[in-house]
Amino acid sequence: MNDRQREYFRRKLIAWKDEIIRDAELTLTAMQSDTDAHPDLVDRASSEGDRAIELRARDRQRKLIAKIDAALARIEDGSYGYCEETGEPITLARLDARPIATLSIEAQERHERRERIYRDD
Repeated sequence: MNDRQREYFRRKLIAWKDEIIRDAELTLTAMQSDTDAHPDLVDRASSEGDRAIELRARDRQRKLIAKIDAALARIEDGSYGYCEETGEPITLARLDARPIATLSIEAQERHERRERIYRDD
């Protein structure tokens, strides 16, 4: 991977992180302003359900930010774009589709097959 490609992915990751943070701030603002007391139990339950779903989504976003930060660190140390399992380069198409990828497609498929075999049903 050349410098231009690394810079492209660095910018893409930073833009993605900024977008997630911006969305989280909007969610926080909306949740703080939504302090309406719902006299109807069904409305209150629906509102609380919506809040719970939004909080779960934000938790997933928080974990995604950690993965983005890890990818940015790999760009800095020069290990970005290489499979953590095999050491082989990850294709640019895969990185463009999933910039936080740490495994090549083949290694990811092996990993998923092992998960299916050993998961508890």
